[in-house]
Amino acid sequence: MARYVLKRLVLLPVLLFLFSVTVFAIVQAPPGDFLTTYVATLASSGSSISAEQIEALRREYGLDRPIWVQYIRWMQNVLTGNLGLSLEYQRPNAELIGERLVLTVVLALFAFAITWIVAIPAGIYSAMHPRSALDYLLTVLNYIGVATPNFMLALVLMWGAFAYFGLSITGLFSPDYVEAPWSAARGVDLLKHVWLPAVVLGVAGTARLTRVMRANLLDELNKPYVTTARAKGLPEWRLVLRYPARLALNPLVSTIGWYLPLLFSGSLIVATVMNLPNIGPLLLRALINQDMYLAGSILLIYCFLTILGTLISDILLAWLDPRIRLDEG
Repeated sequence: MARYVLKRLVLLPVLLFLFSVTVFAIVQAPPGDFLTTYVATLASSGSSISAEQIEALRREYGLDRPIWVQYIRWMQNVLTGNLGLSLEYQRPNAELIGERLVLTVVLALFAFAITWIVAIPAGIYSAMHPRSALDYLLTVLNYIGVATPNFMLALVLMWGAFAYFGLSITGLFSPDYVEAPWSAARGVDLLKHVWLPAVVLGVAGTARLTRVMRANLLDELNKPYVTTARAKGLPEWRLVLRYPARLALNPLVSTIGWYLPLLFSGSLIVATVMNLPNIGPLLLRALINQDMYLAGSILLIYCFLTILGTLISDILLAWLDPRIRLDEG
């Protein structure tokens, strides 16, 4: 196990390098650059800027240099812990991302906890009581959860809260605490608001994982070792939780690699619809305005989370299933 983890950690810089090249190429792929978008925005508002000013800004931002030079300059800054300067906000990218990182982590943890706390017990119960009334009910709810887009669920809940209760459920804070410094009162206000977007983000994942858990556990319960354990008089719940449930968790654990960055993005459309101050809308604005260093930094963080999530998945799989040996070829 230790050797496997060490190999993955050694490989991490290589993967991040390949991802950084891919990310920078994707960010640079759209025609034009930040100044092109900036000039178009000024023109739409009736303002203008001279060609000399545009050229001066292009030199200041380094946009007049070849793409490979811009990439090297960006990577040099990243390797020294400097994520660069946002072309739109004229502030360090690390500062912009850091402002939203705490809220992003809190929202991601709540959504992750809701998904797993609900999905695993529901899947186990459905597998142990197949074709029961509650199993049918959970099946219907799971199909609805998978079929309903998260942003549509968010819109329906927002409309219902405002139409019937006169409440605005967008954002993560009450108006009095949006710009307030961190305090115990602001933390309590965050907890009052964070559960709803966490539920919205976790509904589809909960429905999918419940179905996967049910199907895998049903398959495990029909295997000979379960019949043998029953014959030895092992209580049913203890039997299920000790052996089949652990093996049925394997596919769920393997999804952490892609589920982790998805939660951190806050499901971009949902975050935009519900006006959530996390990293997702910041990435969307950076992509629209071609703020390449900000967008590249956020995408690179997502790539790192994907690698980290995959490593965590592999380690958890080896712990759950003794048949998996990570150090073997």
